[in-house]
Amino acid sequence: MINSLETAPPLCHLTAAQLAAGYADGSFSPVEVTRAALARAEDINPALNAFTFIDHQGALQAAQASESRWRAKTPLSALDGVPATIKDIVAVQNWTTSYGSLTQNAPPAAEDAPAPKNWRRAGLVFIGQTTTPEFGWKAVTDSARFGITRNPWNPNLSPGGSSGGAAVAAATGAGVLHLGTDGGGSIRIPAAWCGIAGLKPTFGLVPAFPPSAFGTLAHIGPMARTVADLQAGLAAMVLRDRRDWHQFTDPHLAAPAPCALPGLRLGVWQTPPGLAPSPAIAAAFADTLTTLQAAGAILEPIALPAANLMQIFEILWFAGAAARLRAIADSHDRIEPGLRAIADRGEAIAVTDYIAAHTARAAFGAAMDALLTSYDALISPATAIPPLAAGQLIPHGAGLSRWHEWAGFSFPINLSQHPACVIPAGHAGPPAALQLIGPRRGDARLLDIAAACAAALA
Repeated sequence: MINSLETAPPLCHLTAAQLAAGYADGSFSPVEVTRAALARAEDINPALNAFTFIDHQGALQAAQASESRWRAKTPLSALDGVPATIKDIVAVQNWTTSYGSLTQNAPPAAEDAPAPKNWRRAGLVFIGQTTTPEFGWKAVTDSARFGITRNPWNPNLSPGGSSGGAAVAAATGAGVLHLGTDGGGSIRIPAAWCGIAGLKPTFGLVPAFPPSAFGTLAHIGPMARTVADLQAGLAAMVLRDRRDWHQFTDPHLAAPAPCALPGLRLGVWQTPPGLAPSPAIAAAFADTLTTLQAAGAILEPIALPAANLMQIFEILWFAGAAARLRAIADSHDRIEPGLRAIADRGEAIAVTDYIAAHTARAAFGAAMDALLTSYDALISPATAIPPLAAGQLIPHGAGLSRWHEWAGFSFPINLSQHPACVIPAGHAGPPAALQLIGPRRGDARLLDIAAACAAALA
Protein backbone atom coordinates (compact mmCIF):
# COMPACT_ATOMS: atom_id res chain seq x y z
CA MET A 1 0.00 0.00 0.00
CA ILE A 2 1.51 3.33 -1.09
CA ASN A 3 1.53 5.95 1.67
CA SER A 4 0.04 3.39 4.04
CA LEU A 5 -0.60 3.98 7.71
CA GLU A 6 2.50 1.88 8.40
CA THR A 7 4.67 4.64 6.91
CA ALA A 8 3.12 7.31 9.17
CA PRO A 9 4.79 8.55 12.38
CA PRO A 10 3.78 6.56 15.50
CA LEU A 11 1.57 9.36 16.84
CA CYS A 12 -0.53 9.13 13.67
CA HIS A 13 -1.42 5.49 14.40
CA LEU A 14 -3.29 6.21 17.62
CA THR A 15 -7.04 6.14 18.11
CA ALA A 16 -9.02 8.87 19.84
CA ALA A 17 -9.12 6.86 23.07
CA GLN A 18 -5.36 6.28 22.98
CA LEU A 19 -4.77 9.98 22.42
CA ALA A 20 -6.98 10.91 25.37
CA ALA A 21 -5.08 8.47 27.62
CA GLY A 22 -1.75 9.90 26.49
CA TYR A 23 -2.87 13.48 26.98
CA ALA A 24 -4.17 12.65 30.45
CA ASP A 25 -0.95 11.00 31.68
CA GLY A 26 1.38 13.40 29.86
CA SER A 27 2.95 10.81 27.53
CA PHE A 28 2.52 13.29 24.68
CA SER A 29 0.63 16.51 24.05
CA PRO A 30 -2.01 17.78 21.62
CA VAL A 31 0.64 20.04 20.09
CA GLU A 32 2.94 17.10 19.36
CA VAL A 33 0.09 15.09 17.88
CA THR A 34 -1.15 18.00 15.79
CA ARG A 35 2.33 18.64 14.40
CA ALA A 36 2.57 14.98 13.45
CA ALA A 37 -0.85 15.06 11.74
CA LEU A 38 -0.02 18.26 9.86
CA ALA A 39 3.29 16.80 8.71
CA ARG A 40 1.53 13.64 7.61
CA ALA A 41 -1.03 15.64 5.61
CA GLU A 42 1.79 17.50 3.85
CA ASP A 43 3.62 14.23 3.23
CA ILE A 44 0.77 12.36 1.52
CA ASN A 45 -0.81 15.25 -0.35
CA PRO A 46 1.55 15.57 -3.35
CA ALA A 47 0.93 11.96 -4.39
CA LEU A 48 -2.70 11.52 -3.31
CA ASN A 49 -4.26 15.02 -3.40
CA ALA A 50 -6.48 14.56 -0.36
CA PHE A 51 -6.40 18.15 0.94
CA THR A 52 -7.49 21.45 -0.54
CA PHE A 53 -6.07 23.35 2.42
CA ILE A 54 -3.86 22.48 5.41
CA ASP A 55 -4.31 24.93 8.27
CA HIS A 56 -1.00 24.94 10.16
CA GLN A 57 -1.62 28.18 12.04
CA GLY A 58 -5.21 27.51 13.07
CA ALA A 59 -4.52 23.89 14.02
CA LEU A 60 -1.52 24.73 16.19
CA GLN A 61 -3.41 27.51 17.98
CA ALA A 62 -6.25 25.10 18.74
CA ALA A 63 -3.77 22.43 19.85
CA GLN A 64 -2.03 24.84 22.22
CA ALA A 65 -5.38 25.71 23.82
CA SER A 66 -6.16 22.01 24.15
CA GLU A 67 -2.79 21.31 25.72
CA SER A 68 -3.45 23.98 28.34
CA ARG A 69 -6.80 22.42 29.17
CA TRP A 70 -5.34 18.93 29.55
CA ARG A 71 -2.58 20.27 31.82
CA ALA A 72 -5.23 21.96 33.95
CA LYS A 73 -7.24 18.69 33.90
CA THR A 74 -10.20 20.51 32.30
CA PRO A 75 -10.50 19.03 28.79
CA LEU A 76 -13.68 19.89 26.93
CA SER A 77 -14.26 16.20 26.24
CA ALA A 78 -12.37 12.97 25.69
CA LEU A 79 -11.86 14.18 22.09
CA ASP A 80 -10.13 17.40 23.12
CA GLY A 81 -6.97 17.72 21.01
CA VAL A 82 -7.87 14.98 18.52
CA PRO A 83 -6.92 16.00 14.95
CA ALA A 84 -9.77 16.10 12.44
CA THR A 85 -10.52 17.14 8.86
CA ILE A 86 -13.61 18.67 7.23
CA LYS A 87 -14.81 18.03 3.67
CA ASP A 88 -14.79 21.04 1.33
CA ILE A 89 -18.57 21.13 1.30
CA VAL A 90 -19.19 22.03 4.96
CA ALA A 91 -18.40 25.51 6.27
CA VAL A 92 -15.64 26.08 8.82
CA GLN A 93 -15.10 29.48 10.36
CA ASN A 94 -12.30 31.42 8.62
CA TRP A 95 -11.99 28.81 5.87
CA THR A 96 -13.16 29.24 2.29
CA THR A 97 -15.62 26.58 1.12
CA SER A 98 -15.27 26.01 -2.62
CA TYR A 99 -17.35 22.81 -3.03
CA GLY A 100 -14.65 21.70 -5.47
CA SER A 101 -16.04 24.17 -8.03
CA LEU A 102 -14.39 26.84 -10.16
CA THR A 103 -17.57 28.90 -9.74
CA GLN A 104 -17.23 29.41 -5.97
CA ASN A 105 -15.19 32.36 -4.73
CA ALA A 106 -16.98 33.38 -1.53
CA PRO A 107 -15.02 34.92 1.36
CA PRO A 108 -14.07 32.79 4.36
CA ALA A 109 -17.02 31.59 6.42
CA ALA A 110 -18.09 33.78 9.33
CA GLU A 111 -19.12 30.79 11.45
CA ASP A 112 -18.96 27.02 11.58
CA ALA A 113 -21.70 24.87 10.13
CA PRO A 114 -23.45 22.83 12.86
CA ALA A 115 -21.39 19.61 12.75
CA PRO A 116 -17.98 21.35 12.80
CA LYS A 117 -19.32 23.65 15.51
CA ASN A 118 -20.18 20.66 17.65
CA TRP A 119 -16.79 19.08 17.04
CA ARG A 120 -15.06 22.35 17.91
CA ARG A 121 -17.05 22.50 21.17
CA ALA A 122 -15.64 19.07 21.99
CA GLY A 123 -12.11 20.39 21.43
CA LEU A 124 -11.24 18.69 18.15
CA VAL A 125 -8.39 20.29 16.21
CA PHE A 126 -9.14 20.96 12.53
CA ILE A 127 -5.98 20.32 10.52
CA GLY A 128 -7.36 20.82 7.02
CA GLN A 129 -10.06 20.66 4.38
CA THR A 130 -10.47 17.57 2.18
CA THR A 131 -11.28 17.17 -1.50
CA THR A 132 -14.65 16.55 -3.14
CA PRO A 133 -15.91 16.43 -6.72
CA GLU A 134 -17.85 19.53 -7.76
CA PHE A 135 -20.75 19.98 -5.30
CA GLY A 136 -20.34 16.32 -4.31
CA TRP A 137 -22.32 15.23 -7.36
CA LYS A 138 -20.62 11.90 -8.10
CA ALA A 139 -19.12 8.86 -6.38
CA VAL A 140 -15.48 9.46 -7.34
CA THR A 141 -13.27 12.39 -6.35
CA ASP A 142 -11.85 14.66 -9.00
CA SER A 143 -12.60 18.24 -9.98
CA ALA A 144 -11.45 20.90 -12.39
CA ARG A 145 -10.52 23.05 -9.42
CA PHE A 146 -8.32 20.61 -7.49
CA GLY A 147 -7.59 17.71 -9.84
CA ILE A 148 -7.73 13.97 -9.19
CA THR A 149 -7.62 12.45 -5.71
CA ARG A 150 -5.96 9.03 -5.61
CA ASN A 151 -6.32 5.84 -3.62
CA PRO A 152 -3.58 5.17 -1.02
CA TRP A 153 -3.65 1.42 -1.81
CA ASN A 154 -2.75 2.21 -5.41
CA PRO A 155 -2.49 5.79 -6.76
CA ASN A 156 -3.67 4.56 -10.16
CA LEU A 157 -7.08 3.88 -8.58
CA SER A 158 -9.85 6.16 -7.36
CA PRO A 159 -10.54 6.47 -3.63
CA GLY A 160 -14.25 6.77 -4.44
CA GLY A 161 -16.34 9.79 -3.63
CA SER A 162 -17.60 12.19 -2.98
CA SER A 163 -15.81 12.17 0.41
CA GLY A 164 -12.67 10.81 -1.22
CA GLY A 165 -10.20 13.20 0.36
CA ALA A 166 -11.55 12.40 3.82
CA ALA A 167 -11.16 8.67 3.23
CA VAL A 168 -7.59 9.08 2.02
CA ALA A 169 -6.71 11.23 5.02
CA ALA A 170 -8.16 8.62 7.37
CA ALA A 171 -6.43 5.68 5.69
CA THR A 172 -3.01 7.34 5.74
CA GLY A 173 -3.09 8.69 9.31
CA ALA A 174 -3.56 12.36 8.43
CA GLY A 175 -5.98 12.92 11.28
CA VAL A 176 -8.17 10.63 13.38
CA LEU A 177 -11.71 11.84 12.69
CA HIS A 178 -12.98 13.05 9.33
CA LEU A 179 -16.25 14.76 8.49
CA GLY A 180 -17.88 13.51 5.29
CA THR A 181 -21.20 13.92 3.54
CA ASP A 182 -23.35 11.26 1.86
CA GLY A 183 -26.17 11.88 -0.62
CA GLY A 184 -25.96 8.57 -2.49
CA GLY A 185 -22.99 6.72 -1.01
CA SER A 186 -20.43 9.51 -0.60
CA ILE A 187 -19.20 8.36 2.81
CA ARG A 188 -19.62 4.63 2.33
CA ILE A 189 -18.10 4.16 -1.14
CA PRO A 190 -14.76 5.87 -0.33
CA ALA A 191 -14.68 4.14 3.07
CA ALA A 192 -14.95 0.81 1.25
CA TRP A 193 -12.41 1.62 -1.43
CA CYS A 194 -9.87 3.03 1.03
CA GLY A 195 -10.26 0.32 3.67
CA ILE A 196 -11.63 2.44 6.53
CA ALA A 197 -14.91 2.75 8.45
CA GLY A 198 -17.63 5.26 7.64
CA LEU A 199 -21.14 5.98 8.87
CA LYS A 200 -24.10 7.56 7.11
CA PRO A 201 -26.25 8.29 10.16
CA THR A 202 -30.02 8.34 10.38
CA PHE A 203 -31.19 11.45 8.56
CA GLY A 204 -31.75 14.24 11.06
CA LEU A 205 -29.39 12.92 13.73
CA VAL A 206 -26.45 15.12 12.73
CA PRO A 207 -27.45 18.76 12.16
CA ALA A 208 -26.70 20.48 8.85
CA PHE A 209 -26.89 24.08 7.68
CA PRO A 210 -27.39 25.50 5.14
CA PRO A 211 -29.73 22.83 3.77
CA SER A 212 -28.34 20.80 0.87
CA ALA A 213 -29.75 21.38 -2.61
CA PHE A 214 -30.10 17.59 -2.70
CA GLY A 215 -32.60 17.86 0.13
CA THR A 216 -33.24 15.00 2.51
CA LEU A 217 -31.01 12.64 0.55
CA ALA A 218 -27.98 14.44 2.01
CA HIS A 219 -26.47 13.21 5.29
CA ILE A 220 -23.41 14.25 7.33
CA GLY A 221 -21.35 11.69 9.22
CA PRO A 222 -17.95 10.60 10.52
CA MET A 223 -15.19 8.60 8.86
CA ALA A 224 -12.30 6.98 10.73
CA ARG A 225 -10.04 3.95 10.84
CA THR A 226 -12.00 2.21 13.61
CA VAL A 227 -15.64 1.80 14.62
CA ALA A 228 -14.78 3.03 18.12
CA ASP A 229 -13.62 6.31 16.63
CA LEU A 230 -16.83 6.52 14.58
CA GLN A 231 -18.79 6.10 17.81
CA ALA A 232 -16.87 8.88 19.53
CA GLY A 233 -16.99 11.19 16.53
CA LEU A 234 -20.73 10.71 16.04
CA ALA A 235 -21.52 11.31 19.71
CA ALA A 236 -19.72 14.67 19.49
CA MET A 237 -21.59 15.67 16.28
CA VAL A 238 -25.19 15.40 17.40
CA LEU A 239 -25.66 18.31 19.81
CA ARG A 240 -28.89 20.11 18.91
CA ASP A 241 -28.48 23.02 16.49
CA ARG A 242 -31.67 24.95 15.82
CA ARG A 243 -30.47 26.13 12.42
CA ASP A 244 -31.48 22.66 11.18
CA TRP A 245 -35.26 22.27 11.17
CA HIS A 246 -34.94 18.58 10.26
CA GLN A 247 -32.83 17.61 13.26
CA PHE A 248 -34.46 15.50 15.99
CA THR A 249 -35.77 17.59 18.86
CA ASP A 250 -33.56 15.79 21.38
CA PRO A 251 -30.82 13.89 19.56
CA HIS A 252 -28.88 11.51 21.76
CA LEU A 253 -26.87 8.33 21.51
CA ALA A 254 -26.47 5.42 23.87
CA ALA A 255 -22.98 4.68 25.14
CA PRO A 256 -21.15 1.97 23.20
CA ALA A 257 -22.01 -1.49 24.49
CA PRO A 258 -20.44 -4.87 23.77
CA CYS A 259 -22.43 -6.85 21.23
CA ALA A 260 -22.21 -10.63 20.80
CA LEU A 261 -22.55 -12.09 17.31
CA PRO A 262 -24.09 -15.44 18.40
CA GLY A 263 -27.84 -15.20 17.87
CA LEU A 264 -27.68 -11.88 16.01
CA ARG A 265 -30.23 -11.89 13.16
CA LEU A 266 -28.80 -10.39 9.97
CA GLY A 267 -30.75 -10.00 6.74
CA VAL A 268 -28.45 -10.61 3.76
CA TRP A 269 -29.01 -8.25 0.81
CA GLN A 270 -27.14 -9.22 -2.39
CA THR A 271 -29.28 -7.91 -5.28
CA PRO A 272 -29.03 -4.13 -5.64
CA PRO A 273 -30.82 -2.05 -8.25
CA GLY A 274 -28.50 -1.47 -11.19
CA LEU A 275 -25.22 -3.29 -11.63
CA ALA A 276 -24.85 -6.66 -9.90
CA PRO A 277 -21.79 -7.34 -7.73
CA SER A 278 -18.61 -8.14 -9.66
CA PRO A 279 -17.11 -11.63 -9.22
CA ALA A 280 -14.42 -10.24 -6.91
CA ILE A 281 -16.97 -8.46 -4.73
CA ALA A 282 -19.29 -11.48 -4.64
CA ALA A 283 -16.45 -13.78 -3.64
CA ALA A 284 -15.25 -11.45 -0.88
CA PHE A 285 -18.79 -11.08 0.44
CA ALA A 286 -19.27 -14.87 0.47
CA ASP A 287 -16.12 -15.18 2.58
CA THR A 288 -17.48 -12.53 4.94
CA LEU A 289 -20.77 -14.38 5.34
CA THR A 290 -18.93 -17.62 6.12
CA THR A 291 -16.93 -15.90 8.85
CA LEU A 292 -19.96 -14.23 10.43
CA GLN A 293 -21.98 -17.44 10.35
CA ALA A 294 -19.11 -19.33 11.96
CA ALA A 295 -19.11 -16.68 14.71
CA GLY A 296 -22.75 -17.46 15.46
CA ALA A 297 -24.69 -14.88 13.46
CA ILE A 298 -28.01 -16.02 12.00
CA LEU A 299 -28.08 -15.10 8.30
CA GLU A 300 -31.24 -14.94 6.22
CA PRO A 301 -31.47 -13.76 2.58
CA ILE A 302 -33.71 -10.74 2.02
CA ALA A 303 -34.75 -8.48 -0.83
CA LEU A 304 -35.46 -4.79 -0.44
CA PRO A 305 -39.12 -3.78 -0.59
CA ALA A 306 -40.38 -3.51 -4.17
CA ALA A 307 -39.97 -0.03 -5.67
CA ASN A 308 -38.46 1.58 -8.75
CA LEU A 309 -35.54 2.86 -6.70
CA MET A 310 -33.42 3.91 -9.66
CA GLN A 311 -36.18 6.13 -11.04
CA ILE A 312 -37.01 7.64 -7.65
CA PHE A 313 -33.37 8.47 -6.95
CA GLU A 314 -32.78 9.93 -10.40
CA ILE A 315 -35.75 12.28 -10.13
CA LEU A 316 -34.68 13.55 -6.71
CA TRP A 317 -30.94 13.68 -7.50
CA PHE A 318 -31.34 15.36 -10.87
CA ALA A 319 -33.77 17.90 -9.44
CA GLY A 320 -31.27 18.64 -6.68
CA ALA A 321 -28.52 19.22 -9.24
CA ALA A 322 -30.81 21.63 -11.10
CA ALA A 323 -31.54 23.52 -7.89
CA ARG A 324 -27.83 23.74 -7.06
CA LEU A 325 -26.89 25.17 -10.43
CA ARG A 326 -29.77 27.64 -10.39
CA ALA A 327 -28.19 29.18 -7.30
CA ILE A 328 -24.94 29.89 -9.17
CA ALA A 329 -24.64 33.33 -10.73
CA ASP A 330 -21.39 32.42 -12.49
CA SER A 331 -21.43 31.04 -16.03
CA HIS A 332 -22.41 27.39 -16.18
CA ASP A 333 -19.72 26.93 -18.82
CA ARG A 334 -17.32 26.35 -15.93
CA ILE A 335 -19.46 23.57 -14.45
CA GLU A 336 -18.39 19.98 -15.09
CA PRO A 337 -20.27 18.64 -18.15
CA GLY A 338 -21.61 15.59 -16.31
CA LEU A 339 -23.12 17.77 -13.59
CA ARG A 340 -24.61 20.12 -16.19
CA ALA A 341 -26.16 17.16 -17.97
CA ILE A 342 -28.01 15.85 -14.92
CA ALA A 343 -29.06 19.38 -13.97
CA ASP A 344 -30.57 19.79 -17.43
CA ARG A 345 -32.45 16.53 -16.86
CA GLY A 346 -33.62 17.87 -13.52
CA GLU A 347 -34.94 21.09 -15.06
CA ALA A 348 -37.20 19.01 -17.32
CA ILE A 349 -38.82 17.00 -14.50
CA ALA A 350 -42.56 17.65 -14.19
CA VAL A 351 -43.85 18.74 -10.79
CA THR A 352 -46.28 15.83 -10.75
CA ASP A 353 -43.43 13.36 -11.34
CA TYR A 354 -41.40 14.97 -8.57
CA ILE A 355 -44.28 14.65 -6.11
CA ALA A 356 -44.94 11.08 -7.22
CA ALA A 357 -41.27 10.24 -6.54
CA HIS A 358 -41.57 11.58 -3.00
CA THR A 359 -44.72 9.55 -2.45
CA ALA A 360 -43.05 6.38 -3.72
CA ARG A 361 -40.01 7.12 -1.58
CA ALA A 362 -42.19 7.41 1.54
CA ALA A 363 -43.78 4.03 0.82
CA PHE A 364 -40.36 2.45 0.35
CA GLY A 365 -39.07 3.98 3.59
CA ALA A 366 -42.07 2.69 5.54
CA ALA A 367 -41.55 -0.79 4.08
CA MET A 368 -37.88 -0.65 5.09
CA ASP A 369 -38.92 0.26 8.64
CA ALA A 370 -41.16 -2.80 8.66
CA LEU A 371 -38.42 -5.07 7.25
CA LEU A 372 -35.98 -3.99 9.93
CA THR A 373 -38.34 -5.02 12.72
CA SER A 374 -37.40 -8.62 11.86
CA TYR A 375 -33.61 -8.18 11.95
CA ASP A 376 -30.93 -6.66 14.13
CA ALA A 377 -29.37 -5.30 10.94
CA LEU A 378 -29.17 -5.88 7.22
CA ILE A 379 -25.81 -6.64 5.63
CA SER A 380 -24.58 -6.27 2.07
CA PRO A 381 -21.43 -5.69 0.09
CA ALA A 382 -20.35 -2.08 0.53
CA THR A 383 -20.10 -1.60 -3.24
CA ALA A 384 -20.90 -3.61 -6.35
CA ILE A 385 -17.50 -2.97 -7.94
CA PRO A 386 -13.88 -2.67 -6.82
CA PRO A 387 -12.14 0.70 -7.14
CA LEU A 388 -12.22 2.29 -10.57
CA ALA A 389 -9.17 3.79 -12.25
CA ALA A 390 -8.37 7.28 -10.98
CA GLY A 391 -10.40 9.79 -12.97
CA GLN A 392 -12.84 7.15 -14.23
CA LEU A 393 -16.57 7.38 -13.46
CA ILE A 394 -18.12 4.35 -15.19
CA PRO A 395 -16.64 0.83 -15.41
CA HIS A 396 -15.57 0.02 -18.96
CA GLY A 397 -17.80 -2.38 -20.81
CA ALA A 398 -20.59 -2.39 -18.21
CA GLY A 399 -23.08 -0.58 -20.45
CA LEU A 400 -23.77 2.10 -17.84
CA SER A 401 -24.34 5.81 -18.33
CA ARG A 402 -24.41 7.22 -14.77
CA TRP A 403 -22.41 6.58 -11.58
CA HIS A 404 -25.44 5.70 -9.48
CA GLU A 405 -26.10 2.68 -11.72
CA TRP A 406 -23.13 0.96 -10.07
CA ALA A 407 -23.92 2.39 -6.60
CA GLY A 408 -27.05 0.31 -5.98
CA PHE A 409 -25.93 -0.78 -2.51
CA SER A 410 -25.70 2.88 -1.47
CA PHE A 411 -28.38 5.22 -2.78
CA PRO A 412 -31.43 3.17 -1.66
CA ILE A 413 -30.40 3.78 1.95
CA ASN A 414 -30.29 7.52 1.31
CA LEU A 415 -33.84 7.21 0.06
CA SER A 416 -34.92 5.33 3.18
CA GLN A 417 -32.81 7.50 5.55
CA HIS A 418 -31.67 4.52 7.65
CA PRO A 419 -28.20 4.49 9.24
CA ALA A 420 -25.60 2.54 7.28
CA CYS A 421 -22.05 1.73 8.33
CA VAL A 422 -19.22 0.41 6.15
CA ILE A 423 -16.32 -1.51 7.68
CA PRO A 424 -13.31 -3.33 6.21
CA ALA A 425 -13.92 -7.05 5.86
CA GLY A 426 -10.55 -8.31 7.02
CA HIS A 427 -8.64 -8.66 3.76
CA ALA A 428 -5.41 -6.90 2.88
CA GLY A 429 -7.29 -4.11 1.10
CA PRO A 430 -10.09 -3.34 -1.34
CA PRO A 431 -12.48 -4.70 -2.51
CA ALA A 432 -13.48 -6.48 0.73
CA ALA A 433 -15.84 -4.25 2.72
CA LEU A 434 -19.15 -4.83 4.45
CA GLN A 435 -22.18 -2.55 4.79
CA LEU A 436 -24.51 -2.83 7.78
CA ILE A 437 -27.91 -1.11 7.85
CA GLY A 438 -29.95 -0.54 10.99
CA PRO A 439 -33.34 0.83 12.06
CA ARG A 440 -33.80 4.58 11.95
CA ARG A 441 -32.52 6.23 15.14
CA GLY A 442 -30.78 2.94 15.93
CA ASP A 443 -27.34 4.35 15.14
CA ALA A 444 -25.78 3.45 18.49
CA ARG A 445 -26.90 -0.16 18.28
CA LEU A 446 -25.81 -0.38 14.64
CA LEU A 447 -22.31 0.77 15.57
CA ASP A 448 -22.17 -1.81 18.37
CA ILE A 449 -23.04 -4.49 15.80
CA ALA A 450 -20.45 -3.06 13.38
CA ALA A 451 -17.79 -3.25 16.09
CA ALA A 452 -18.63 -6.90 16.73
CA CYS A 453 -18.51 -7.72 13.03
CA ALA A 454 -15.24 -5.83 12.57
CA ALA A 455 -13.67 -7.84 15.41
CA ALA A 456 -14.83 -11.13 13.86
CA LEU A 457 -13.55 -10.14 10.43
CA ALA A 458 -10.20 -8.73 11.49
